Amino acid sequence: MDKLKKFELMEKIVRELDDLKRSQQAVLEKIGKVEVDNIELGDSRLEKILPDIYQRTAENMDAITELLEAFSGKTDAFADKNNVEALRQQQELGNNQNNP
Repeated sequence: MDKLKKFELMEKIVRELDDLKRSQQAVLEKIGKVEVDNIELGDSRLEKILPDIYQRTAENMDAITELLEAFSGKTDAFADKNNVEALRQQQELGNNQNNP
């Protein structure tokens, strides 16, 4: 795999991890809303189980956030080390020459 394709795949993974993080945040918000609604309802099973689900989801989100930050840094370092911007410009020039 050439360096530019590798970088583009790394960028895609960063976007997917970011999307996963936002999805986990949305799940946390929904769990919170159910917990608030249950204050009025008072269902004992929801009261017992939802905090555990919230905790596990929050732990997953923390792990995703940590992974996202580390992989994003790795992606940036790869871009700097391999001068990805110059590779992109070189690819654009090649594409423009092949498509007059």
